Amino acid sequence: MKKKLNDPVASKPGSDRREFIKRAGTGTAGILAASTAPYAFAQSNPIKWRLQTYSGAPLGAHVIKPQIEDFNRAAHGQMEIELYYADQLVPTDELFRAMQNGTIDAVQSDDATMASPVDINVFGGYFPFSTRYSLDLPVLFRYYGLDEIWAEAYGEVDNVEWLGAGAWDPCHIFTKDPIRSLADMKGKRVFGVPTAGKFLSRYGLVPVTLPWDDIEVAIQTGELDGVAWCGFTEAYEVGWADVCNYALLNNVTGAWCGSYFANSLSWGKVPPHLQQLFKLSIDSSHYYRQVWYWGGEARLRAEGKKMELTEIPAAEWDTVVEDAKEFWDDLASISPRAAKVVQIFKDYSAVMEQVGVPYRYS
Repeated sequence: MKKKLNDPVASKPGSDRREFIKRAGTGTAGILAASTAPYAFAQSNPIKWRLQTYSGAPLGAHVIKPQIEDFNRAAHGQMEIELYYADQLVPTDELFRAMQNGTIDAVQSDDATMASPVDINVFGGYFPFSTRYSLDLPVLFRYYGLDEIWAEAYGEVDNVEWLGAGAWDPCHIFTKDPIRSLADMKGKRVFGVPTAGKFLSRYGLVPVTLPWDDIEVAIQTGELDGVAWCGFTEAYEVGWADVCNYALLNNVTGAWCGSYFANSLSWGKVPPHLQQLFKLSIDSSHYYRQVWYWGGEARLRAEGKKMELTEIPAAEWDTVVEDAKEFWDDLASISPRAAKVVQIFKDYSAVMEQVGVPYRYS
């Protein structure tokens, strides 16, 4: 119906449009308020997580702290992760159980160091000569099926979610006294990762387990002779290069295999968009440390002045590489799944050796 000429509203040009906009604005505000209510509620009642890493604070400043800070900012108050370093809440070898029972919500560690109750835990950390370079590991997970095997193994464990694995630093041996032959390893007590330590013990090296923060003092007091836990970058970053005099260039593995895990109940309370955000932050962390280690290892070998470089002659070290094949077969006998992992390592190594440069130089 047309408005009458004497209608006060009709007598004001544009008044219909203004009234419509006012009414529409009121309705839109109501819709926006309804749609943002859950977001506002989440900000005032954020999901709280406690995550503990295997690493001490100096290393953690690179390998996880930037990731957690970025995630907390990106979560916009909907979720907040409290970060704890090695042994701060629970001892490292109790990390898995603590996460499983909900004492902590998430963990960053390798499988072996935290004693995961799965038949593939020996392949976490440093598995001798399974990789040559840091890029080998993500390729093995993404394109050779290790991701499916890890997901299957942890899928059989109650209350635990495996969230993904990445490549970390190579394994070198740093000591107070030099190692220039296999005989020089005999009797040296080193802080190291379980599987690599077990392998190296056949040459007389003595693996010792201590809290991470105690390592530097233990080397100074003579309780330890060195470490077989990391690469050059970490040794310099955390202070071990200050108390070790020698660095062995022969490395046992080209990259550590480490993962992120979460308690299933804690993970289930996280909405899908924040789950995806956390996984993206994991990928970002893996990328950061892969580049940090790759550049750091080269720079510190070339320019580092704190430790003298030593090397076991190639002919003698070749026997260690051959011994690793027997070690692989021994661990393949753990289970059919372990045998499957070993076969993947063998298949991958064969491909890399066949294609040669730049994938393998020798």
